[in-house]
Amino acid sequence: MKVIGVIGGGQLARMMIGPAVELGLELRVLAETPDSSARDRATAIGDYRDVETVLEFARGVDIVTFDHEHVPQDVLDALVATGVAVHPGPAALAVAQDKLLMREQLDALGLPLPVWAKAESVDDVTAFLAANGGVAVAKTPRGGYDGKGVAIITDPSDVSAWLAAGPILLEEKVDFVRELAQLVARRPSGDVAAWPVVETTQANGVCSEVVLPAPSIDRLHVVAAEIGRTVAEGLGVTGVLAVELFETTDERILINELAMRPHNSGHVTIEGSVTSQFEQHLRAVADLPLGSTASTAPWAVMINVFGAMDVDRYARLGPYTDVKIHNYGKEPRAGRKVGHVTATGADAADVAYRARAVAEIFHVDI
Repeated sequence: MKVIGVIGGGQLARMMIGPAVELGLELRVLAETPDSSARDRATAIGDYRDVETVLEFARGVDIVTFDHEHVPQDVLDALVATGVAVHPGPAALAVAQDKLLMREQLDALGLPLPVWAKAESVDDVTAFLAANGGVAVAKTPRGGYDGKGVAIITDPSDVSAWLAAGPILLEEKVDFVRELAQLVARRPSGDVAAWPVVETTQANGVCSEVVLPAPSIDRLHVVAAEIGRTVAEGLGVTGVLAVELFETTDERILINELAMRPHNSGHVTIEGSVTSQFEQHLRAVADLPLGSTASTAPWAVMINVFGAMDVDRYARLGPYTDVKIHNYGKEPRAGRKVGHVTATGADAADVAYRARAVAEIFHVDI
């Protein structure tokens, strides 16, 4: 039996537990705190930034993978030096950890990106604004996610504090009609499998709703899948990769962000696909044959639940007993993702209605 060690005890690690059992894999988790979402498989509690903590956790595991991309490079290098398989590897994770490096690498692969630049001074910001209609999207190269470390700016003073800390990424403000996500999985031996591209809706910078597949013409699915495959192969990603995309008003597809792990946009695959992103991630990192990414129904819709989730409301489900509920076991907090629900079916409007109705039943405002 292969032993998979997951660094990070969030909901992504939690949702790997069931598939690991079914695949005959032993899952161990290095959790941040005793009440982490994946506490049921937490064989260690500690700081993922501490080399000795991580090396101690990795003793006895065959493969190390991740619930997030924030493990420092010196820790990753120390893991590799011990001979443990690390998926995705340090070089690929470095691209996810640094948005400037990400843009450089994706440019080198010839992939479609927004206009961007590295800004190190007020003059750099002034020049970029002048060349891009007086507005730009500024991003801190490291640490930002779910809308954090991102700002729309019209003046260099808007990012003076960020510039004082180091270079920042500037991008054109893309005129897009919707946001998409392409999930792919790649195993160390090179096989790649892609799911149909999904449409995502954001609320306050955080994914709130996902539709599988993205309503579209066939060309979009072909283009998005090819982008995902090129990123996975070009950067040597192993495991599940999510490529967040913009569809522009002039029908272009541009890459927004990358996530080298299972992703919020892929939760819909648990019920919506033959092989969920969590099972596929484990298959990929363990170098097992990849599973089918075919859909189980014409439509699937996933809705995130934020703040708090009342798990005593099942009696209120009424006609919606076919909608699946996932609770992350997290302490309630305003704006926090605490669970999600997914509906599937043949009619897109009905599927979305049922998913939204059940999300509202279980949601509790804080």
